[in-house]
Amino acid sequence: MELIENLNWRYAVKRMTGAKVPQQKVNSILEAARLSASSAGMQPYKIIVVEGGELKKQLQPLAFNQPQITEASHLLIFAAFEKITAQDIDDFITLQATVKNVAPESLAVFKDRLVTSILHRTEEENFNWAARQAYIALGTSLIAATNEAVDATPMEGFDPAAFDELLGLKKLGLKSIAMLVLGYRDEANDFLAKAPKVRKLMKDFVVNI
Repeated sequence: MELIENLNWRYAVKRMTGAKVPQQKVNSILEAARLSASSAGMQPYKIIVVEGGELKKQLQPLAFNQPQITEASHLLIFAAFEKITAQDIDDFITLQATVKNVAPESLAVFKDRLVTSILHRTEEENFNWAARQAYIALGTSLIAATNEAVDATPMEGFDPAAFDELLGLKKLGLKSIAMLVLGYRDEANDFLAKAPKVRKLMKDFVVNI
């Protein structure tokens, strides 16, 4: 029930106070994202953490001047791999072998399945796949934030290409796809702060077969 109460408490905060979220809470949210579900466990994305005020000011015009960008404590920008390479798969298999303390050769069948399913797709298909994995982590981060009593608003309203250029993501092989702003709600200035949460009724949401 605590989780349901937390999810009822959260909403898409439009105005934030600018107060800093303790680093311990930010770290907890990031750890939840790191532990999030991911297809094959590959995690084909990264999270860029922006805390500096000057950089947030530069990003704000690229996000339709939304006030949360500069009022938030932290911006978590989810960026998917632009393409998946054979080296990415090799690195993943090496990590698997190291953590599980097994010989890489013992993972040959697993590796072949990854090569067959991933490298035979187009770069666009793999990018879309990577973006979907990043969204799973974003959802996990959102729930983790509620657990820390931190307001978190997911955002797609920004210019990804401009973000990528400003943050230097192209040279890292990344493309930004979504953002999660962390902070604390400004109830005095946020018109949604006291509004009731609107969601479909369960009978209109779930189809039992």
